[in-house]
Amino acid sequence: MAEELPKHILVVEDDLSLGFLLMELLEGEGYSVKLARDVQGALQHVRRNHLDLCLLDIMLPDGDGFQLARQIRLENNNLPFMFLTARALKEDRLQGYKLGADDYITKPFDEEELLCKIQVILRRTQPSENAAVSTSFQLGDYTFDYARQELRFRQEPVVRITEKESEVLRLLCLHRNQILRRDEAVEQIYGEHDYFLGRSFDVFISHLRKYLNRDPRVQIENVFRVGFILNVPE
Repeated sequence: MAEELPKHILVVEDDLSLGFLLMELLEGEGYSVKLARDVQGALQHVRRNHLDLCLLDIMLPDGDGFQLARQIRLENNNLPFMFLTARALKEDRLQGYKLGADDYITKPFDEEELLCKIQVILRRTQPSENAAVSTSFQLGDYTFDYARQELRFRQEPVVRITEKESEVLRLLCLHRNQILRRDEAVEQIYGEHDYFLGRSFDVFISHLRKYLNRDPRVQIENVFRVGFILNVPE
């Protein structure tokens, strides 16, 4: 069996002491780690290196982590990222999840919890050779290609959706015309469930409704306090 290659993680942290501590922690778990102290340095790593995950601080000397997250989405829409920051306000957490963050951890943090969440994200975002997954779905006049994160309406140009939107839509497709329980879906997408993750999930549902509004037969129905149903003509 071929030896598994190490996962590559970019840590964006302007505090050198904490940055080196994170590098030591992650390298001790077998990860290959690069450290950037500002937005521009982080973007250079994103453009020049293969990365599997980014850990982003928010308060940086030449910008902020939210700005960096937006740029990462433009540079590499498939690259997962999480925030590791001292900013604990509800508004900041919601903004982070709206930008597509896979998680949002506040400082000071528990090392074991951080490592566990990193493992969950990498396990979810890395393809498994043995996983037999449905990758293409017909939804009325729409065609959804999960593997390519593409949504097409009839013969019109493809709409490229984000990784998280693609994950949510695939879950809905696998439960088409049945209830997808909200708490179970959030657990599958994020590896855990809390208020902020649920709100982020609802944002993705809202985006998907807008993408699918050109075929009135395809609707995401809200089942109060339970979940959602993707209603699709058989």
